[in-house]
Amino acid sequence: MTSGALGRVETELPGLPEALRRVGEVILGDPAEAARSTIIALAERAGSSPATVTRFCRAFGFSGYAELRVALATETGRAAQAGWGAGVGHEIGPDDPLDAAIVVMAAADTRLIQDTAAQLDLDVVGRVAAAIVAAPRVLLVGVSTSGNVATMLEGRLRRIGIPVWSAGDAHVALSEAALMKAGDVAIGISHRGRTREVMEALAEAGGHGALTVAVTSFARSPLAELADLVLTTASRETTFRLGGLAAVHSQLFVLDAVYVAVAQLTYERTNEAFERTIRAVEGHRVERG
Repeated sequence: MTSGALGRVETELPGLPEALRRVGEVILGDPAEAARSTIIALAERAGSSPATVTRFCRAFGFSGYAELRVALATETGRAAQAGWGAGVGHEIGPDDPLDAAIVVMAAADTRLIQDTAAQLDLDVVGRVAAAIVAAPRVLLVGVSTSGNVATMLEGRLRRIGIPVWSAGDAHVALSEAALMKAGDVAIGISHRGRTREVMEALAEAGGHGALTVAVTSFARSPLAELADLVLTTASRETTFRLGGLAAVHSQLFVLDAVYVAVAQLTYERTNEAFERTIRAVEGHRVERG
């Protein structure tokens, strides 16, 4: 991972050991300064050691501090050029004007999508898409807001002829998972990767030979550990949009990338499906006045 570092650090910071968490807090407090600092200077500011900083780098997929500095410099430079600083991380108060709240939301969501795109593993996206195209059966599992995301992807994939089902109820999800076989694909969606219903369904599907995919903001979560493939999402919380609700846009973005990759692999079939479905519903559209 050479980009999207800040988003991952912010998302996974609460789950890090204390020493590594202090390093992450210093980096997030002033990413530009961290990009300019030596490993000794950063360690001193975090009250740790250079060895701890190195462990922090490796925990996030970097070979060492030099590679992390390059990633931080790239991200902070891009953020400054795009003007993301305004509003990011700000709280929305009860007396704030609506236009100010919208600035905070827009800045947070713009950065969220950019962070998600930067950390997206394109090889994994391609492998998941290829497996979906070849699969006799695709199962999407998510509950609450993640369940809504699963339902949206189900609709898109069904429209282009993919045999896909979504399940938000624990019993339904387990029943569907129990019927899966080798060659099928099961995708579990969970922001923190700790939703029991999603984990149980994915484990059940995997036990019958299905390829299992986790979509989560936490690459070291229990859900990610039991899946064959993992797609990570970024999450930027703002006032009133916490946890899974804050991750919805990034979940949709990641799964939309999978959908586009599937559509590319089935280009002619997808275009034909679009034409047929458009004709089918045309009679339900009101003519322009």
